[in-house]
Amino acid sequence: MAKTSIEWTEQSWNPVTGCTKMSPGCSHCYAERMSFRLQAMGQNNYANGFQLTLHPHMLKYPGQWKKPSMVFVNSMSDLFHRDVPTEYIERVFDVMRDTPHHTYQVLTKRAERLADLDLIWPKNVWMGVTVESADYLHRIDYLRETGSRIKFLSLEPLLGPLPRLDLTGIDWVIVGGESGPGARPMNPEWVREIRDTCLESDVPFFFKQWGGVHKKAAGRMLDGRTWNGMPVSK
Repeated sequence: MAKTSIEWTEQSWNPVTGCTKMSPGCSHCYAERMSFRLQAMGQNNYANGFQLTLHPHMLKYPGQWKKPSMVFVNSMSDLFHRDVPTEYIERVFDVMRDTPHHTYQVLTKRAERLADLDLIWPKNVWMGVTVESADYLHRIDYLRETGSRIKFLSLEPLLGPLPRLDLTGIDWVIVGGESGPGARPMNPEWVREIRDTCLESDVPFFFKQWGGVHKKAAGRMLDGRTWNGMPVSK
């Protein structure tokens, strides 16, 4: 487990690393940049760079962490990538089920595979999908088909407006702009529209960042305040 600077979680756990691009939100992938940096530093788990790699030795660690934590699963990959065997996904879920003192946040762009799998959902697993533009709103419908008690959306990097966003069955929404080299700008009106939809739907809203090349300077204030909404476990 590693501490992370991601504002909406506390720790990260990567039993899989590496991925492949599948939609416009992947174009400037932070995990890809970080993987090559860690490879250059000699980190063993990144010997393959950003090539998808399973790390079974990582499965033992959550059971060794005594302090209850909010854990982002696979910040450096996608658990539902086509090359991750179903049996391995089930092993990851077994670990999460066996460590109920932690809360796990799992995020995917591969919502079709997510919905296809017959998984047993522990109470401490929050499941989310990434939606970067209106072309990918269908991922939310697949998320709704799952048995996860907490379902959330990561609208990051937000690359366009999401009019008529349907939040039926959704428990949490995160919004953020793209950061790093080549970052594409995010229109504040896109963010306000989503925030207002969340307020109308009584769904917690978390504004992560404006992004940009200098994301720290841009900050994360929206209309004079920070928005740190979090779901209440069911």
